[in-house]
Amino acid sequence: MSAAPMERVSIAPGIEFSRIVYGMWRLCDDDTAPAHVQAKVEACLEAGITTLDQADVYGDYGAEAVLGAAFKAAPHLRDRVEIVTKCDIVAPAGRNARARIKHYDTSRPYIETAIDTSLIDMGIERIDLLLIHRPDPLMDHREAGEALDAAVAAGKVRAVGVSNFRPWDFTLLQSAMETPLVVNQIELSLAAIEPFTNGDLAFLQERDIRPMAWSPLGGGALLGDGAAAPDLAEMAAAKGCTPDALAVAWLLRHPAGILPVMGTNRLERIARLGDAFDVMLDREDWFLLYTAALGREVA
Repeated sequence: MSAAPMERVSIAPGIEFSRIVYGMWRLCDDDTAPAHVQAKVEACLEAGITTLDQADVYGDYGAEAVLGAAFKAAPHLRDRVEIVTKCDIVAPAGRNARARIKHYDTSRPYIETAIDTSLIDMGIERIDLLLIHRPDPLMDHREAGEALDAAVAAGKVRAVGVSNFRPWDFTLLQSAMETPLVVNQIELSLAAIEPFTNGDLAFLQERDIRPMAWSPLGGGALLGDGAAAPDLAEMAAAKGCTPDALAVAWLLRHPAGILPVMGTNRLERIARLGDAFDVMLDREDWFLLYTAALGREVA
């Protein structure tokens, strides 16, 4: 267990998240019994992680109901956590098995139905943060914006944001909304460094919008044969920490205030997710790892 306390950050007025978020995209790959899922949530809470990241599509549209069963068995847990979930991916699976092709749907009826279904599946009264999961090339930004504004006004959703949006996708949707978009969840790690220079992080920093980082360990590449893996392992050994804690600490060091979304089904690893706060990196440490990921010296 980390000796350093888990940092908490403001996402929107009156809404705070734990700096590290527990991602539930693999929830259905493990024992889905309510008691086992409850044990995962309690392990998160022990580590100071109170924010749970879901999506309607996770587990072939089954992960939210799995979490809901755990809340039903242990209702006291709901008031101790914040729920993030996402919608707009229509995959030919689960309740969308009849879809002819995987696609996105940001129409108002789809968003409204997705929100109501998520609330029912998780057995909750409101979603703390709802994200549009992927940019929809067929999006009517006014229709989507109206749906999100209406969900907030109805009290079904406390705050809204997006996932995987580029700056122009973000501003297009925001232009049709009264409610501010408060988060963009993007792929970001030592294995996915493009947002540091392609404008994605700069856009969010300029607007004081929180980035959430999915796959912060590069899908395991940083712990295997990824480009930065040897340097990560060497520095971790020198600092007396694990490579995964170092990789997360590298993200935490950035002034954008990144929230890494960590996914694991192992209780012992959940207990160690906060270890990154014990790892101190100076500017040269950060650039040593960045250079390794870049594959060359900075210009």
